[in-house]
Amino acid sequence: MPDHKHLTLKDHVRETQIFNQRLIIAAVLMAGLTLILVARMVYLQIINLSHFALLSENNRVSILPIPPTRGLIYDRNGILLAQNLPSFTLELVTEHMHDVNETIRQIGKLITLSEEDIKRFNKNRSHKRRFEGIPLRFRLNDSEVARIAVNQYRMPGVNIRATLTRHYPLGALGAHAIGYVGRINVEDLRSLDESNYSGTNYIGKTGIERAYEDQLHGRVGMQKVETNAQGKILRVLERTLPVPGKNLYLNLDVKLQAVAEAGFGDHTGALVAIDPRNGAVLALVSV
Repeated sequence: MPDHKHLTLKDHVRETQIFNQRLIIAAVLMAGLTLILVARMVYLQIINLSHFALLSENNRVSILPIPPTRGLIYDRNGILLAQNLPSFTLELVTEHMHDVNETIRQIGKLITLSEEDIKRFNKNRSHKRRFEGIPLRFRLNDSEVARIAVNQYRMPGVNIRATLTRHYPLGALGAHAIGYVGRINVEDLRSLDESNYSGTNYIGKTGIERAYEDQLHGRVGMQKVETNAQGKILRVLERTLPVPGKNLYLNLDVKLQAVAEAGFGDHTGALVAIDPRNGAVLALVSV
């Protein structure tokens, strides 16, 4: 039998229809995706512009407190009873840390950290905002400052802050009258104006230091700074200087105070020396 060859003829009309259908589907999909993209851009760039602009600004600009200088205390003859001496404090800004505990462990390899230091830090951490510095160690010596400074680039959020600490040049003389300052604790925070104690770690605890806390403390200042991604300050945009605390001049006479305290020796008792002309307290002893 003779071979018959089968010829397959293309249906160009049908193929054109299929091609056009696919082209229309692709065009519809592209148009839909474009509309979604445009809608998202409108939402980000127009509808929610202020929100995202604020987030961007907050990532770039930080508000930092400038603590005021505490006022000095003098006796009636101008003898200094309480002053401020420079000191270095190690602070952590947890906002810039991936793992706070790991950072503390690294710091512990460089300087001595006690359990009390870490416990106090964790307690204060619950009352501070993430962008605020939280003290970890106080009164670092020059060697400790140098070790932290050399390794600071490896530990984002670790800062060394130069502060002033309270010092009493006459030691225990008149201590029960003058009082002392101590670190702010959780109980203190309940009664304090936290906005005025930002960046401040000490408060008057007893005696004149406590009774005249409002006058001695002063008013906190603020500075708006621009930072990079690591939290490093690039420049200061705006600054409001703090108002230093007022100096106090007491009626107390430390020479008379020294004589009165020495007079008691090992005995217990109390003494108040008053100027009868005006009622000024010249010496106050309670042993």
